[in-house]
Amino acid sequence: MNNDELREKLQRVSFATLGHYLEEGFVSHEIRSQLNGVKVVGRAFTLRVANADAYAVNRALAALCEGDVLVIDMQGDHQHACVGTVTACAATIRGAKAIIVDGVVTDIVELREAGLPVFARGTSLLTTKLRSDPGSAMGVAVTCGAVTVRPGDWVLADDNGVFIASDEVLGGVIDLALASDAAEPMLIERIRNGEPLEQQLQVEPG
Repeated sequence: MNNDELREKLQRVSFATLGHYLEEGFVSHEIRSQLNGVKVVGRAFTLRVANADAYAVNRALAALCEGDVLVIDMQGDHQHACVGTVTACAATIRGAKAIIVDGVVTDIVELREAGLPVFARGTSLLTTKLRSDPGSAMGVAVTCGAVTVRPGDWVLADDNGVFIASDEVLGGVIDLALASDAAEPMLIERIRNGEPLEQQLQVEPG
């Protein structure tokens, strides 16, 4: 399955349906959408930030490409906000699909007005500082919500959460998930029509 075909299918699938077929790759529920009504399909551009290093974030923003999702590993720092109004504006100009932060953000009102999907653990007034740290790096494997994220991984995110996986993993289940989505409306109609739940919900014999 080529990249364009997989992307088209990922844009159609209900992300929660993938949870019926996979167990790994689901980012901690503590990292949630800071906006409502979002759906993101993109490739991970990874960034590791050390010691509240704001310059690392700026370098990553300048390197983003169309369709990227900036995934930021704050290495356990859940106090310093690394994303705010200017960051979101720069990411949008570069064509980013979203920003995922294993940490906190700031300027939440402005972020919601700007409309770029942003996922984080919450908000803070304390921000990163204009300094550089050798421990920061972009384009490397990072950790986000207990999930290992590699550059180029698929990032799927909506109001329910964030899921990150490789082409191989998603290619193996996407058709099953789409078939399940297609069957769901008929299943709901049968339940509403009063057909026995034991038949519709595949209840295991007692």
